[in-house]
Amino acid sequence: MGQFTDLRSADGTTIPAYVAQPSGKARGGIVVVQEIFGVNSHIRSVADGYAKDGYLAVAPATFHRVKPGVEIGYGDEDMKAGFALKTAVEALPSPGVMQDLQAAIDHAAQAGKVGIVGFCWGGLLTWRAACTLNGLSAAVPYYGGGVTTPDEVARAPKCPVLAHFGDQDHWIPLDSVEAFRKAHPEVEVHVYHANHGFNCDQRGSYNADAAKLARERTLAFFGKHVG
Repeated sequence: MGQFTDLRSADGTTIPAYVAQPSGKARGGIVVVQEIFGVNSHIRSVADGYAKDGYLAVAPATFHRVKPGVEIGYGDEDMKAGFALKTAVEALPSPGVMQDLQAAIDHAAQAGKVGIVGFCWGGLLTWRAACTLNGLSAAVPYYGGGVTTPDEVARAPKCPVLAHFGDQDHWIPLDSVEAFRKAHPEVEVHVYHANHGFNCDQRGSYNADAAKLARERTLAFFGKHVG
């Protein structure tokens, strides 16, 4: 359904993004932010899914500044490689990858209002986008690693946020999720009986029931705030 296109960031860097078009008039735009495994087949399928639901979906390659063309799986070596790439992107001088997300938002805006959804590291970037970028009407981080740390909790979102967490996620302690919830009563927080990565049907931690419920809530949230 989709194909790659080039986006131009504020500093002139060209960033590839997978773009999936809806079959009819778009209800709005959704930016889909990858995990630490690149814009792989799972992320492309997520974008295709939002396109089938009527949105223009844009999934930027957020590793491109440190390594182009990343598309890896979910094994132990993939995890190590992805974490190293994430660390390299996080070390870029400001604004780093955030300007690439802004370019994706701007591209998606041709369809109307824009929402953003991200998974794992992409969930963290989604939270940061909600707090620092322009043009967003809604944001949905899934198990955003780092979102519940003090520096991130101190941020204030500029658009409505719906956050999904798993109660078996050893990367994101449940007490930190509860602290995040208390610090941000304006954020709609849902906790599932599930592990980190529960939305990804290519991972051992996939939880079909949690993924289905989270997606229903996400679509309702986007329906309310994006279109």
